[in-house]
Amino acid sequence: MRLLIKWEFTLFMFLLIAILLFGQISPNFLDMKNLLYSMTDFVYIALAAIPMTFVVITGGIDVSIGSIMGLTSISIGMLWMHGVNIWLALPIALMIASLAGLINGALIALTNVQPLVVTLGGMFLFSGIALVISGGSSASGYEGISGFPDSFVEIANGQLLGIPNPLWILIGCIAFFGVLLHLTRYGRNVFLVGINIKAARYTGINYKWIIMSTYILSGIGGGLSGVILTSYFSSARSDLGAEAVLPVITAVVLGGTSIFGGKGSVIGTAIASILIGMTQYGLQMVGMSSQQTSVVIGSILIIAVLLRNIKWSNFNYFTNLYVKKGNSNH
Repeated sequence: MRLLIKWEFTLFMFLLIAILLFGQISPNFLDMKNLLYSMTDFVYIALAAIPMTFVVITGGIDVSIGSIMGLTSISIGMLWMHGVNIWLALPIALMIASLAGLINGALIALTNVQPLVVTLGGMFLFSGIALVISGGSSASGYEGISGFPDSFVEIANGQLLGIPNPLWILIGCIAFFGVLLHLTRYGRNVFLVGINIKAARYTGINYKWIIMSTYILSGIGGGLSGVILTSYFSSARSDLGAEAVLPVITAVVLGGTSIFGGKGSVIGTAIASILIGMTQYGLQMVGMSSQQTSVVIGSILIIAVLLRNIKWSNFNYFTNLYVKKGNSNH
């Protein structure tokens, strides 16, 4: 736990360094208004990454998260286009997202198939369903389904007390999932399943339900992100979130969650999400393309995995060996 806190502090320092560095390159970057509103561009990453932290802690992964975002978005548009009140369409779309998560979780928990294989299949399944819905709604073009009421558009584009609404949603998400993971029995069971699933089974924990529920949470996170993206662009499209998988997984791993399970924190994931978003925003301001930015984000993921899982005992062993060899030469 102490090591995790140190890692979170390190991430926070990296975030400050990134802000100052990009501020030197582009002075407009440090404008507080620009910083606040630039964060709304990548809040959806954090909203999906925070619930996925539960999945990765159990030793799983969910690569279908981007498809769930698109499925949620086009579901909102389809329901709205067919006369459903937008405030009723939102919970229905979130239920569809949670159902997608349940399908992933049930297949993983009940069949023991690798999570990567199941969620990869889910990615194609959910994106395919979204495309079918999109075609049936005549919304297969770039514009998608538009014409949403202003009150819905304000979810992602409005503000409260001078702070953009998406940031308030993010704060609420951090508080809710932080309490759920770190201060409840359910959260302790999630960690136990990730540390040793056999021990969890022998202690009477319903480990299958724990695994299934984490994927449901991940689906809800993807659904929330889909809502934010749809509101932000004022357009429902099946491809919204298509490029979100890499940033979301990077945020979880960079935030200190072990890919082997058993370790992780909501705060770490949240800080990492903001760091990745700021990095993307800063790189775009200096003229990098989205493809070049993806290379940087992918490199960050690789470095994070290496730093979090390097065996420092081996490093110390070779260091001591080198020192002894140097002393013997003298």
